[in-house]
Amino acid sequence: MQYTHLGRSGLSVSRLCLGTMNFGPKTEEADAHAIMDSAREAGINFFDTANVYGWDKKGWTEEIVGRWFAKGGGRREDTVIATKLYGSMSERPNDTFLSALNIRQALDASLTRLQTDHIDLYQFHHIDRNTPWEEIWQAMEVAVQQGKIIYNGSSNFAGWHIARAQEAAQRRNFNGLVSEQSIYNLINRAVELEVIPAAQQYGLGLLPWSPLQGGLLGGVLKKTEQGGRSTEGRAKEELETHRDALVQYEDYADEIGIAPGILGLAWLLHQPAVTAPIVGPRIQAQLDDALKALDTELDAEMLAKLDTIFPGHRTAPEDYAW
Repeated sequence: MQYTHLGRSGLSVSRLCLGTMNFGPKTEEADAHAIMDSAREAGINFFDTANVYGWDKKGWTEEIVGRWFAKGGGRREDTVIATKLYGSMSERPNDTFLSALNIRQALDASLTRLQTDHIDLYQFHHIDRNTPWEEIWQAMEVAVQQGKIIYNGSSNFAGWHIARAQEAAQRRNFNGLVSEQSIYNLINRAVELEVIPAAQQYGLGLLPWSPLQGGLLGGVLKKTEQGGRSTEGRAKEELETHRDALVQYEDYADEIGIAPGILGLAWLLHQPAVTAPIVGPRIQAQLDDALKALDTELDAEMLAKLDTIFPGHRTAPEDYAW
C-alpha cells in the first residue's frame, strides 16, 4: 500500500479511501465487515462514512462500522475514521446543519454509533450559509480540547468557502480544514477551476468522491451491450450525454490494456492535488479492482490522450478569460 500525508497535516493515510455509503442499504453487514477486513489486510487505513448514511435508516452505516470496530483485533487502532455531519437526522429543527448545538449533538451520536471515543477526521458534509464560522470553529475547538476529534475537513465546498473557513480559523489560531471531499473524475472536472487551487493554497488534501462518475467510467457501454448492466432515468440520460466520449474512452482502455474502471482511478491518482480517491464497493470484486489502480502507471502520452477525450479546466480566470 502507498501512503501519503492528508494535506498539510502529519496524518498518514492510504492512497485509496474506503467509502462505506453502500454498507447497509446495498451491502449486508456480514459482507461489509468482510470488505473492511479485506481493505485492512490490503493496507487501506482510511475509511469514510457519514451520519446520514443508511438513508431511510440514518446512522445505519456508522453502526455497521462501529460493530466492526467492536470486534477488536486492532481494527480501530489501524483505522483513520472519517465521518460527516450536516444532513437532518430527525424532524427536530436543531438536528441539522452546523450550529454549535448540532455539532455537539451529532458528534456525540456518531461516537456512540461508531463505538469509539474519538473521530480522526470530522467533516462538514456541505456548506452552512446561515451559521457564522466563528460559531462553527468555536464548537470544533471545544471538541478538539475534549479529545473527541483530531482533524476537520470539508465536503462539497466551493473554493471561496474554503478560503472563508481557513481565514476564520487562522484568526483564531486554529488549524482549520485539512481536507476537502469533492466530486472529481474524468467526466466531472469542475473542481479544477477554483476548488483545487484553493485547496492547494491552504494545504488541503483532496478526497474525490464518485471517482468513476456513478459507474460511467467503469466500462458501462460494454457492460450494457453484454447485458450485465442496465441504465434508466438520470443515469441513462447522463450516459447518452457522454456516449461519444465514453466510446473513445473504452476503446482507448482496450488499446492500452487497462480496464476502464482501473484507468479512471489511476488517472485520479496521477493528479497532484489528490490525496485518496474514495472507492465505495458494494462487493469484494469492486474493491479488488480498485486496488489494481495503485500499481497502474500512466505516462505523459496516456494522460494527454485522456485530456483530449475528457477536456479539463485551467485555473480560473484563465480558463474563461485571460
